[in-house]
Amino acid sequence: MATQVLIPLCPGFEEMEAIILIDVLRRGNVNVVSISKSKEPVIASRHTLHLADKTFSEINPNDFDAIVLPGGLNGTKNLMAEPEIESLLHSFHQSKKTIGAICAAPAVLRKFQILSGENPYTAFPSPEDLVSGAGGKYTGKRIESYNHIHTSVGPGSAFEFALYLLELFEGKEVMEKVKQGLLLP
Repeated sequence: MATQVLIPLCPGFEEMEAIILIDVLRRGNVNVVSISKSKEPVIASRHTLHLADKTFSEINPNDFDAIVLPGGLNGTKNLMAEPEIESLLHSFHQSKKTIGAICAAPAVLRKFQILSGENPYTAFPSPEDLVSGAGGKYTGKRIESYNHIHTSVGPGSAFEFALYLLELFEGKEVMEKVKQGLLLP
């Protein structure tokens, strides 16, 4: 059975990160379900419109193996403001299911104490700390993994991160086949 992955789309999400993650994972036969608060189009960071597959209330977290958060400054702030996202993240964390976050989105993991203490993570290197005083230790790597939590730096690492997650979910052979079809350098 294919890996089941949730990708939440909140207003202001970074298009490249979300769409590249969705596209690359689906090319590897991962069942990706994008979710949002309502059936209305979601306006992303560059003012493009997107329709999520389902709403928060239409999914059961027990049906999924992973959740991956796209970044974008406003998207991240909106993720942090959603009680449903906090609940989903704590459910996934308690079950030790895969949690991913890219760009500014690792701040969500820090705010909800999914990352705490000296847990290593990476994120977009911004002077603006969205959760000042929260835990976790920033490493600055392009991709950082700690137990079942995986983080990445931003739009420029979106293909890299998506392929990394695809290999984690479906294996090296599937990842290499998808990578070859993308004609990446």
